[in-house]
Amino acid sequence: MPANTVHNFPFTVLDPSLQGSNASVRIKGLVWAIRATPGKGIKALEANEVEKILQDPALSEANSEGAAQDSTWCWLHFDTVHSSARSQVGRLPGMPEDVGTMLAETDYGIALEALEDTVWGALPAFDDALAEEDREICAWRFAMRQNLLITTRRTPIPVLGTAYRSLQTQTIPRNPAGVIDRVLRDFTGTVRRQLGQLDDELDRAEDVLLAIEHGSDLGHLGGIVGKVRRRSTELRRVVMPIDRVLRDEDLELPEWAEDDLRDRAERQIHAALDDLIALQDRARSLQDELASSQAEETNRRLYIVSIVTTLMLPATLVTGFFGMNTGGMFLASGGWGTIFAGGFCMLAMAVTFIFMKIARLF
Repeated sequence: MPANTVHNFPFTVLDPSLQGSNASVRIKGLVWAIRATPGKGIKALEANEVEKILQDPALSEANSEGAAQDSTWCWLHFDTVHSSARSQVGRLPGMPEDVGTMLAETDYGIALEALEDTVWGALPAFDDALAEEDREICAWRFAMRQNLLITTRRTPIPVLGTAYRSLQTQTIPRNPAGVIDRVLRDFTGTVRRQLGQLDDELDRAEDVLLAIEHGSDLGHLGGIVGKVRRRSTELRRVVMPIDRVLRDEDLELPEWAEDDLRDRAERQIHAALDDLIALQDRARSLQDELASSQAEETNRRLYIVSIVTTLMLPATLVTGFFGMNTGGMFLASGGWGTIFAGGFCMLAMAVTFIFMKIARLF
């Protein structure tokens, strides 16, 4: 993706049509600014249009092409790495006081709030690490009305770029809530792919555990199960708060956002949470079975050691007796003393073995 630097502030332009335009020249941290009309596509906003929207969000209802107000909406996306960009989005007139503060926050958190016709919050996403299993979880923030969506992030978040590009190739949703639904759908899709990989890891561990033979090393299986439990716990700590805020009965969403957020997004998140819980239950069961197998193997080895120690005890007593450095030691003279002493050791071990068999000690 091409990158530009304006006023010593780096930002990324995802839409090639914005290259060379002045849409981001005077607006710190702006990544893209578009107007979306269902059935007609998207159009890049000029800098003066963006500034007017930021000064009065109600102006986003205006459409230069004369489309109906209820079918056209704008999307402004900001990178808030630098303090100047956070200051820009932190002073949004016409919005509730908490909105600007939330958009400029840098701490990780999950939230969803609604007041009259405005919905805002912070949702999780994965960063842009190359390997899917190495992706860390970060947060992005949004504020939206029926005709306006403002999003902010501190690190590159692929799902936002994917949602932006989908507006060029797929059906444009009727309002910004559809974008939030797409982002959550992509996020839950990534979660489920990771769950599928973790489930495959458990399959391999289970296959090895079921075909295990005595003397096999079970330590590497513990590492696999531990990895699965650790990652699934991390994902659950992210998915569960989203499910909780979407199911909050005190949250009163506007009617235009109810279908996308309360219905579709909630079902997707709840389904992912169910898969997570099922995976964690399976990992715990497999870990219990692994612990039982390890305990059984340990007991078997201790049993063998105990038998060998018991059988060697009489021989140890015999060798200890003949090893005494005292006068008049029995069999000390003659050339057959060592052979006789060895015979006594074998005889003592045989008597001990017969006794343990009769007593059913093994």
